[in-house]
Amino acid sequence: MPVFGCQQPGPSTPQFTASLIMLFISILTVSANAQTTLDKSTLARLQTGAAVVDVRPDPEGASGLVQAVIDIPAPPKRVWEVMLDCAHSKRAIPALISCRVLERGAGGRYDIREHVVQWLWPLPSVRSVFRSDYQLYEHIAFKRVEGDLALLEGEWRLVPLNDGTSTRLFYRARMTPGWAVPDAIARAAIESDVPKTLAALRREAAGHE
Repeated sequence: MPVFGCQQPGPSTPQFTASLIMLFISILTVSANAQTTLDKSTLARLQTGAAVVDVRPDPEGASGLVQAVIDIPAPPKRVWEVMLDCAHSKRAIPALISCRVLERGAGGRYDIREHVVQWLWPLPSVRSVFRSDYQLYEHIAFKRVEGDLALLEGEWRLVPLNDGTSTRLFYRARMTPGWAVPDAIARAAIESDVPKTLAALRREAAGHE
């Protein structure tokens, strides 16, 4: 998934490396809003600090459709800043090899970033260039520009909890590798990687309170 990178200089110039994945780490052609109504079972799992991840075949043809959510005991501003910082990205995205900002839009409303990720051993590393559009501290929409993935698009949504002292972070993405790999294997890699990425992000954000 696209996932993160580069320090946030202030409200007028939001930045982020949403590469899921974070590789995917990631810009919105999918739904304009992540699903934010959760059932009791999901809420109970979130209260334990776990990430809740759902990966399934995409009816629109991508190898995988992933939706995920995690609660982070830090305000949206802190979570945003960690997501935007390339230095934090390498700690929060275990598979991330490098993160670079290639272009910044006027006023920091968007940027274009490059992530290189070791997604699935023994497959080669994956280079992903994606554009991220920002609504400060609230929403990031990302979409493939070029690179090794044939398809990458999605969003991050930050919802304040507990009077703004905590954050519920939603992630949604569609992706397809740019090489011959069975869809089931691609989904298995995503299902393994996304919880690790979200858990690492939670630790980074909560540890800098």
